[in-house]
Amino acid sequence: MARKATAYIFDPDNDGKSGTAYKLSLLGHIERIVELSEKKGLTDDFFERASAHITVVTEKLAVTPIQALLLSHFLNRCDDQAITIDDISESIKCSKIRIIQYMNELDELEKRKFIYCCREFKSISYRVPLYVISALRKDEKPEPEHYENISINEFFTAIESLFEQCSENELTFEALRSELDCLVKNNMHLLFCQKLKNFNLSANDELLLLYFCHLFINNDDDTIDCHDIGNIFEHKTLFRQIKRDFGNGTHELILQDFIENVNNDGFGDRESFKLTDKTKNDLLAELDITQQHKSNKKDLLLSKTIPVKKMFYNEKEAEKIKHLTDLLQKNSFAAVQERLLENGLRTGFVCLFSGPPGTGKTETVLQIARETGRDIMQVDIASVKSMWFGESEKQIKDIFDRYRNCVANAEIAPILLFNEADAIISRRKELSEGNRAVDQTENAMQNIILEEFEKLNGILIATSNLTKNMDKAFERRFLYKIEFGKPDKTIRQSLWQAMLPVLSESEAAQLASRYNFSGGQIENISRKRIVDSVISGMDPSFDRLLSFCQDELIGTDTRSPMGFKH
Repeated sequence: MARKATAYIFDPDNDGKSGTAYKLSLLGHIERIVELSEKKGLTDDFFERASAHITVVTEKLAVTPIQALLLSHFLNRCDDQAITIDDISESIKCSKIRIIQYMNELDELEKRKFIYCCREFKSISYRVPLYVISALRKDEKPEPEHYENISINEFFTAIESLFEQCSENELTFEALRSELDCLVKNNMHLLFCQKLKNFNLSANDELLLLYFCHLFINNDDDTIDCHDIGNIFEHKTLFRQIKRDFGNGTHELILQDFIENVNNDGFGDRESFKLTDKTKNDLLAELDITQQHKSNKKDLLLSKTIPVKKMFYNEKEAEKIKHLTDLLQKNSFAAVQERLLENGLRTGFVCLFSGPPGTGKTETVLQIARETGRDIMQVDIASVKSMWFGESEKQIKDIFDRYRNCVANAEIAPILLFNEADAIISRRKELSEGNRAVDQTENAMQNIILEEFEKLNGILIATSNLTKNMDKAFERRFLYKIEFGKPDKTIRQSLWQAMLPVLSESEAAQLASRYNFSGGQIENISRKRIVDSVISGMDPSFDRLLSFCQDELIGTDTRSPMGFKH
């Protein structure tokens, strides 16, 4: 461990008292450098007054005086993930030209990994990595982690970190290739690294194979599209050549049987690729792949963890829900899919549950999953929308890629739940001048989802509050559509009695007649009643319950058909 970076400093500016000696930590010296440079600028007076502090930092961190100055100001903005040259020149009170003269110093700080540089499009920004801040807080010299003689799991964690830095434009392609090569050579005790080097692949092909292995191991992604590869290979000419070789089946990784086309309903997908079983069983032998994929449930809500809830439906809805539940039973679904395939029809089930909020749409999906033994991969489509053009489309593709992987590795296909799907099934946007890019992005998302609906080999259920304004293209894709509507008085009475068993039959009937609440609203009132009883120490009276009902009416139009849950 590095010795403590402390020193006694004679500072004439300390607390306005001339000639005060005091002890500072390394961060304390860095703080004084910032304060003095902000006050004095890069004048001779600054360098004279800050010399003692700069000396401590240069000695403890083995940096030059200018590097000490620059690093101090980067640390002063350590909460900013995109520090620019403008920011630093403003902070130091000098021209941008002066900072540009120090670019070699910045490059050295980046090389030492005291700062990370993001080169995106035509802009450059920096950030201070967390390990630097953590080390300085302990008064220690920051040391980048050296991944040497590590376990196979730690090895793939390190690979994940490198590819993430590359995707965030903090590592150039050349730097990524160099870091990966170093990582492999530093861990030749691993069978994976020994076999990889024995393949004698070119540097680019080795990187590409590592990328496929990384996505498979770390992301559980067994379907890699060409656009995924393009995220790593920043050289357009090189990427076009790789894409062309992949499409023609002439790429070295295909010829040597490391990767292959994804098989989609018996046909090879020319745009999607995966590791061959041979590669998984041989190259990844140190990892228990089968067990890993069985235990990789981070994307899924397991059916066995879903609690039983009694649901109340109108007769028409109850009949449709029972029919769909019967169809999704394991044996029935397999038989239906087989018959559809024999007739050359799509085998995926795409369903829509629509109706106002609180009508039990999402809970019904959960109960169907529980009864049919299917796990759920739940997606909040509204959160997928991104402010960055092109990012939303990538996330949508990733969702379906992950779902395909779940289906491929599951004994029984899970349900893909698009909760609150209004954001993507409404009518297409007309391209307007003011929001053209946004409208194009949303339309592109819809096109991707429609294409994925066509290719789906599983079960997708979308819930939506929309009863109108749905795009016709989506309406045609839904095999089953169930609309959840207004419960009648009898159902509302059953809801009150189920959620508040203390109510008499006449009280439940009175509430059902008086209030046109949804199941969600009745549940809210039931919870308020429990909270009130805990606080007061006694069960609320019926009049008190009526006051809860009146509170629930605030901001709600109970004339609209609502519905039920539970």
